[in-house]
Amino acid sequence: MQIRPRYGEVDQMGYVYHANYVTYCHQARTELLRKIGLHDSLLESEGIMLPVISFDIRYKKPAHYDEILTITTRVRELPDVRFNFEFQITNSFGELLSTVKSTVVFADSVNRNPVRIPQFVKVAIQEHFYKIKKCI
Repeated sequence: MQIRPRYGEVDQMGYVYHANYVTYCHQARTELLRKIGLHDSLLESEGIMLPVISFDIRYKKPAHYDEILTITTRVRELPDVRFNFEFQITNSFGELLSTVKSTVVFADSVNRNPVRIPQFVKVAIQEHFYKIKKCI
């Protein structure tokens, strides 16, 4: 996913304010899931929530106002209860700006308790991974 930081997302030093990286990664995760047919409204209609339980970011270089950022999202393993995402944020020169790891948990939207991966989610993810492996 690509994003161009807006003026209001930059701090007094001219850098993208650190809290905005959380929003960028959330958006990238949402877009990846949407791409494989798991958009938020579908999950919600099935009684599933994905609360974040950890977010770890390592800053390498600052991002700036109006530069094009590319956020690459990876899922390295089929989730069970926890769903781990890895992100790399680079600028238009291909320079690595930050690396991020984020974990969400599948939760029942009524009682808020963790649940195992719903079958329809598992099938969608497996189909996506299978397509990727066939192309390699």
